[in-house]
Amino acid sequence: MTATNVISVVGATGSQGGGLVEAVLADPDRQFRVRALTRSVNSAAARELAAAGAEVIEADLDDGASMCRAFDGAYGVFLVTNYWAELSAEDQARRTRAARELEQVDIAALAAKQAGVSHVIWSTLEDTREHFGADERVPTVDGRYKVPHFDAKAEADAVLREYDVPTTFLRTTLFFEGFTGALAPSRGDDGMLKLTLPIADRAMSGIAVADIGKTALQIFKRGSEFLGTTLSIAGDHLTGEQYAAVLSDALGEPVIYQPLTWDEFRAQGFPGAVEMGNMFQYYAENSERFIGARDLERARDLNPELQSFSDWAESHRNEFHNK
Repeated sequence: MTATNVISVVGATGSQGGGLVEAVLADPDRQFRVRALTRSVNSAAARELAAAGAEVIEADLDDGASMCRAFDGAYGVFLVTNYWAELSAEDQARRTRAARELEQVDIAALAAKQAGVSHVIWSTLEDTREHFGADERVPTVDGRYKVPHFDAKAEADAVLREYDVPTTFLRTTLFFEGFTGALAPSRGDDGMLKLTLPIADRAMSGIAVADIGKTALQIFKRGSEFLGTTLSIAGDHLTGEQYAAVLSDALGEPVIYQPLTWDEFRAQGFPGAVEMGNMFQYYAENSERFIGARDLERARDLNPELQSFSDWAESHRNEFHNK
């Protein structure tokens, strides 16, 4: 095996990157070696990856020299940015989270170009402004965005094209994992569990985060087939009522879908409430188009192990019961 079989994985200790590292290490074909990028090779997560067989490299998306070293000799790069990562006090004074994402993609794209990487998979999302336009019902965030963690990624697509980096644009969606965290059903005053997703009566796409990594591996294994294309993936498309029904089975008691309005969600006041409310409004109002781009049969062709929400919930029963 030569260096040309190496895939450098940004965010290797995170959800999406970690899923790809795991998929490469578990692949019986052993077609690729994995180079796991992390900001600290001494972290517990990084040491676990090294023990599992990954080459672990210290690199930071804000440091171009480190990214050049991390991509050197690699065949492929899996690129993901974390919009939600905390900004230091110094960083907050000079840039927003969206601006940081754009700068980081610029650094990574230039490094990939200079390293001669043959295939980049960029984990991206749609630009919600193509749907919302100047709709005043939907508050603008950070100056020019409606849903910055979508819109900035969509803007960054152009950066990879400008550098002429051979790229597959992999559009994802909401993670099922949210249903064991911030989106988990909560118990009302009447004692009933309630799911309060603000998606009205429309279907919303979701995916198990591990399936993003598994799909990315299969895209790499198909060589140049998807270079220059946009692939949109999901594991399921369900309404709020349907998500609640699956959660009822997983939790062993009824879960009632009781949607908030988008304005009610935005008014909750927690950090990111306005952006997240805008996001759910986008999912609902643009449901037909968003779901139409995420053909489940095509996604399952890329990843035969693709999990439906029911599959995923069944395998995460203990996590639900721990809530």
